[in-house]
Amino acid sequence: MTPMPPAIVILGQGSLATARRIQQVYPAAQILGLAGRVDGADRTYTEFGDTVRGLYRQGTPIVALCAAGIVIRTLAPLLLEKGEEPAVLAVAEDGSAVVPLLGGLGGVNVMAREIAAGLEVAAAITTSGELRFGTCLLNPPEGYVLSDLESGKRFVSDLLAGHRVRIEGAAPWLDQAQLPQDPQAQRSIHVGSDAQAVSADELRIYPRSVAVAVAVNGEGAQSIRAALQAADVALQSLACLVAADEHMSDPVLRETALELGVPLRFVAAAHDIAGLARGAVPGAKVIEVSSRMAVAVAGQPLDIAQIGRPRGRLAVIGLGPGAAELMVPAVKAELARATDVLGYETYVRMAGPFRDDQIRHCTDNREEMQRARHAFRLAAEGRSVIVVSSGDPGVFAMAAAVLEALHESNDPAWHSVELEILPGVSASLATAAQAGAPLGHDFCVMSLSDNLKPWSIIEKRLDLAAEADLALAFYNPISRARPWQLGRALEIVARHRTPQTPVVLGRDIGRPGQTLRTTTLGVLTPDQVDMRTMVLIGSSTTCTFPRAEGGEWVYTPRWYGEKPTS
Repeated sequence: MTPMPPAIVILGQGSLATARRIQQVYPAAQILGLAGRVDGADRTYTEFGDTVRGLYRQGTPIVALCAAGIVIRTLAPLLLEKGEEPAVLAVAEDGSAVVPLLGGLGGVNVMAREIAAGLEVAAAITTSGELRFGTCLLNPPEGYVLSDLESGKRFVSDLLAGHRVRIEGAAPWLDQAQLPQDPQAQRSIHVGSDAQAVSADELRIYPRSVAVAVAVNGEGAQSIRAALQAADVALQSLACLVAADEHMSDPVLRETALELGVPLRFVAAAHDIAGLARGAVPGAKVIEVSSRMAVAVAGQPLDIAQIGRPRGRLAVIGLGPGAAELMVPAVKAELARATDVLGYETYVRMAGPFRDDQIRHCTDNREEMQRARHAFRLAAEGRSVIVVSSGDPGVFAMAAAVLEALHESNDPAWHSVELEILPGVSASLATAAQAGAPLGHDFCVMSLSDNLKPWSIIEKRLDLAAEADLALAFYNPISRARPWQLGRALEIVARHRTPQTPVVLGRDIGRPGQTLRTTTLGVLTPDQVDMRTMVLIGSSTTCTFPRAEGGEWVYTPRWYGEKPTS
């Protein structure tokens, strides 16, 4: 599994050059700059404390270019459980000091040395065991897992107190360590996948070297544990579950893998379960526990990427109106895991920056069905694919096109893809929030584009929605190809609204250069609007009143008719 790239958080413009040097060490890392103080960052933020605490809660490694004390005070309320923390480092603005603060078990000292090497300085490592032995015994490399943290701490304390140690099993990362080794020592570091009990004088490290092949028949996590016990294999060495391709969408398999915390891989079907295991892990020792389950034990940690393929995933995401802080966390996480990103080029650029290994497939804004089919073809290969929409993907965007493509397809590989629709803040809601609450009661959202529906339908819906006294939100209100339609739409609405009805015009809300203006239905003319403008027309109850800082608040009260008494 690829480690999560760090977030590089800076407070001032003077830190940007150092941040860029750190980004050369971690090309997938993003630089987060304080809004109003930093130009040229990958993303901006407004509150340092909220941003850093949010990253910490998400498990994102943090490199903060500021005083260590600022970071410590910011994260102090969250420091509950050692062992559950991401790496957190403080780096001097000029790059002269690299201080690991938190995440000893999350590789913080490794990161400190990597960053220090990139900045050509020495890292301020203070961990006793690592200083003495040149390695952190409690943080084995990727592909290995420690049996128990608390007993591990006692073990390292004994070594620091002068006890000697012998190594049993293959531990190549310890070859260069300065451990006090003695073949006759009472204390031992044991590396292996066997399930024998751990003694008080032993540090047990398990290689992730085991795959369990499963024939789908309601096998759950408890069955997997029992199979490993029967094979005398430690659960901690389980690296993945393996099943035949045709069971890719089986929900029990998915839940079992989630419960066990391991990936699920799929391979071509075999004539029996042992053959399935051998095909998945060539050269491994295979123990057939039953006709439905076999355990494959390799001599070293498994490279999961080389075992079959994962179930393909397709996520249709909404970026929100454009501002990074209005993008929902689930969408940010999906962007981080994606292998392929598809969408209209403008929206794909908004979703970046991307890692070098993420492939971008940009197409014209009118090629929605082709884009949806392309996304399914990629996902059916086992890739993690994103289709990008601005706003919310279900509001005049790509979610409907993706589902239509799936509905029309008879390809079982497409129907086996894990499909998820992730919401975003729509343009109508973002504009409404800037104005106040003009959509605070029942409202109707309409596109005035007749590219995909007849204008006669648009007119009928406009008339009925206006007659029903719904607040209205217009997408695609006007274009060079449709210069007359907004004027006609306003004429229809005016049959049922007074000229004093409040209207909100939001252009590029959530993007640089955004504008928000309040006017009335009687004053509004089509030349005040373009394709990038969201038009919100109030109902008969919509109100306005002055803002203290200038402009107006607009809201539609939740009551109707006579105001209820409190």
